[in-house]
Amino acid sequence: MTETPAVSIIIPVKPGGRVSALDFLRAVDYPSGSLEVIVTEGTQPSRQRNCAAGTVATGEIIYFLDDDSRVRPGFLHRAVRLYADPAVAAAGGPSLTPETDSRLQHAYAMVFASAIGGGGMRNRYRQTGEVRETSDRELILCNLSFRRELFLACGGFDERLYPNEENELMERLRRDGRRLIHDPCLAVLRSQRPTLRAFCRQLLGYGRGRGEQTVLSGVVKPITFVPSMFLLYLLLLPLSHKAVYYLPLLCYLLLIGGVALFEGVRSGRPGSATLLPAVFPLFHLCYGLGMIRGLAFPRWKRASPLATEVTIRRVKEFGKDWESGTGNPEPGTRDQGPGVKTRLKLDQIRDQKRTRIG
Repeated sequence: MTETPAVSIIIPVKPGGRVSALDFLRAVDYPSGSLEVIVTEGTQPSRQRNCAAGTVATGEIIYFLDDDSRVRPGFLHRAVRLYADPAVAAAGGPSLTPETDSRLQHAYAMVFASAIGGGGMRNRYRQTGEVRETSDRELILCNLSFRRELFLACGGFDERLYPNEENELMERLRRDGRRLIHDPCLAVLRSQRPTLRAFCRQLLGYGRGRGEQTVLSGVVKPITFVPSMFLLYLLLLPLSHKAVYYLPLLCYLLLIGGVALFEGVRSGRPGSATLLPAVFPLFHLCYGLGMIRGLAFPRWKRASPLATEVTIRRVKEFGKDWESGTGNPEPGTRDQGPGVKTRLKLDQIRDQKRTRIG
């Protein structure tokens, strides 16, 4: 691999959505001849990413960002160095919360980055340690790259899953002996959900995705069932007439109270820490409910959805300048402009033969 291999950045977005990530990508100091940026519009992100990677992207490395990921100017130079070892299949870094986020949003960030919140996945949301080989627990799709040849060879993301499609793919890659790399310095900034309702919906989705992945893959990770067991415990607690059965709940409340006190001192954000005794239970209960729902009623067992239209636009081509404007769709001009666009119906490509690893 050369020092500056060709990189295709792929960003999924809802139809008509703003792609604020482009504002930061314009400042990237990677050679123009080795960089392309692709925006893919649709309503199913896993399909949008697969479609762009398999039909438009030509880079040796494909780098997935979310539409609001804020990158640093030198992030690509750092990322491509991680692929010096041919056994490396994927690499990425954490998603950090901007200083400008609200007190409530920083409370969410504290929960995600804590041992009793994010747990084994907390390093997705904090910057700690050195570059290391890892598992899917430390990598997050809003800031994740793959060797394109391997990504396509194993069929890309399983489109029956969203979220958790990246976790399922990385598990397959690891079973095949491929390496995954986490670089704490390869961080992006992304705001947390702006409201309590959006936060709860996010956790319901995360739990549901984990449940559906568990049913699909058959791989059971006992720790992921703890929030669901806690939810069932609380539902059954009123049926108990013995005080001893309330002891776990008391220990839980003392634990989150202690964590709130610790985080207030550690972070220097006492205002956000005071919200943790309310945010932690919401985090656990919403995730647990979503997990039960995903286990009991996985969406992928239903009839296949109707063909979904995806619009792909290359806003930065290899060796060329960025197209004019911000790359954000304008009303009435979605199919016009200087960028290269491809409109695809996914029923035409989803039956393409793929070779699965493992």
